[in-house]
Amino acid sequence: MKADLSPEKVLGRLESGRTAPVYLFYGPDEFRLERLLDRMKRELVPEGVRDFNLEIFYGGDTAPGAVMDAARSLPFMAERRLVIVRRTDAYTSSELERFLPYLDDPPATTCLVFLAAKTDFRHRFYKRIRQAGGAVFFQRLGDSQVIPWIKRTAKELGLRIEGQAAAYLYRIAGNRTRDLYGELEKLQLRHGERTVGVEEVKELASTSRIYTIFELMDLVSLRKGGEALAVLNRYLEEEREGALRIIGMLGRQLRILVLFKASMAEGKRPTEALKKLGLPGFMARTLSSQVKVWEYRDLEDALGKLRRADDLVKSGADERLILENLVVEICF
Repeated sequence: MKADLSPEKVLGRLESGRTAPVYLFYGPDEFRLERLLDRMKRELVPEGVRDFNLEIFYGGDTAPGAVMDAARSLPFMAERRLVIVRRTDAYTSSELERFLPYLDDPPATTCLVFLAAKTDFRHRFYKRIRQAGGAVFFQRLGDSQVIPWIKRTAKELGLRIEGQAAAYLYRIAGNRTRDLYGELEKLQLRHGERTVGVEEVKELASTSRIYTIFELMDLVSLRKGGEALAVLNRYLEEEREGALRIIGMLGRQLRILVLFKASMAEGKRPTEALKKLGLPGFMARTLSSQVKVWEYRDLEDALGKLRRADDLVKSGADERLILENLVVEICF
């Protein structure tokens, strides 16, 4: 069975003029998914004839037969047609089965892209696309992937950014591609073709809400509860729906502290420990000071409290109260 493709692999093939006749796009990073989809629209369907060669359907609203009829239609004044099916998971199992004959013999003149929030690769529909090499998984960026993504995306925006500046942006903004892209756009608008260094990113951060959550992560990591509560409330005034994001970033930060502390206990130098974790070297001093205020049992206890807070937020409880109690329990 073929492995799922990465978005970067599909983009590379697209740039060389090669696309599969059928794709399945799925995974949690919706921002990267939509960006690749927009790129496919631009590359595969010329703007002047886009109305004739681009069709978008929604699972549950459009019968499979209508989708296949559109996909089998010949392109008009273009080499390819692009047919997109959103909410594929809204189709019933029997409706998905109706696509199987198309998947066995798709026309080369159409690129048919299915988007699904949920997938079940035991089902023949999903399994068939994966076996044909058309499944594309949009996973959230791992720590070692963020800085290369920042550099690559900055280049696409016409922005030159130094490696340390990219690492600093990652440090303050995290690994959410939507947030990172927004900050890169601001940098491009402000600095244009000038090369952006750490100082320019710091200047941006000082006027951005991402700096607030960056402060919060550092204060909790140092167990400065009073200051952390003040920053938390300032952040929540600006970001009304940030509870799950805060919990997620705190979880990531605490896991980094656990791994960094373990590496240091093994006798590794801070820079070696960071390299093993795929993190930028300038974080060595910060993490070294943070791990000193934690015992392993405290970190494990804090991660357990984060999981409970996550459950409470998802159950609909008062987010501000949950987060305030969480900060107090972790820091004091």
